[in-house]
Amino acid sequence: MTWVPMDLLKRYAAGERDFRSANLAGADLVKADLSEANLRGANLSGAKLLGASLIGTNLREANLRNANLQANLQEANLTGADLTGVDLREAKLQTANLRGANLTNAICVAADFSEASLSEANLRGADLSRAKLAEAALNRANLTDAILNGAMLEAANLTNAILQGAALELANLTNAIMNGAILELANLQGAHLSRARLSGATLIKANLSGANLRGANLSWTTLRGANLSRANLYRANLSWANLSEGNLQEAILIDAKLNQVNFRNTSLIGAIMPNGRTYE
Repeated sequence: MTWVPMDLLKRYAAGERDFRSANLAGADLVKADLSEANLRGANLSGAKLLGASLIGTNLREANLRNANLQANLQEANLTGADLTGVDLREAKLQTANLRGANLTNAICVAADFSEASLSEANLRGADLSRAKLAEAALNRANLTDAILNGAMLEAANLTNAILQGAALELANLTNAIMNGAILELANLQGAHLSRARLSGATLIKANLSGANLRGANLSWTTLRGANLSRANLYRANLSWANLSEGNLQEAILIDAKLNQVNFRNTSLIGAIMPNGRTYE
């Protein structure tokens, strides 16, 4: 059913909440209050929702392609929603459910996804620069070529996530769970990865120059051809890791676990080894 925005807002004000499958394509809903409304399966493609209140709103499987969602979506249900190309700049999405949602090429700069569920979501090419994703669930999410520079991902769950070619420069991944994640060709220059769990992760040709990996678990990790120059690996666990053809020049490896590490053709010039001596 096609709705005129003004009629919908009047009926909402009168207490009606069920607007499932509503057709609101291109609707002007700037600063509208639709909190707790049921818009499951609704068509909101191209809609203008700048400043709208959508707290706890059910937008499951809704079409929000290219919509302006610079709104308050705290606790909203966006499971399986189509958010392709959506504008979520500075949006509030704390504890929202975006499991399996499609956010391809979405603009999420400085958006707050703290404790949100993005499991299995498609974030390919999304711009999440400076986004807050602390304790967010991103397991099995597709973040191929996503931009996460300066993002806050502390204690986020990125188990088996795909981050191939992702930009994570200066990102905060302290205590992040990244076991089995694919980070091939990712840029993690200067990233904070202290105590991060990266067991079994793939970091082929990744850039970790100057990264803080203090106490990180990199056991069984593939780092072939990776750049770890000047990285801080103090007390990191690199047991059984593949560091062949990599660059560890001037890296700090004091008290690091290096059992069965593959250092074939790796440059260690200037690296400070577990015994405190500089490699020459």
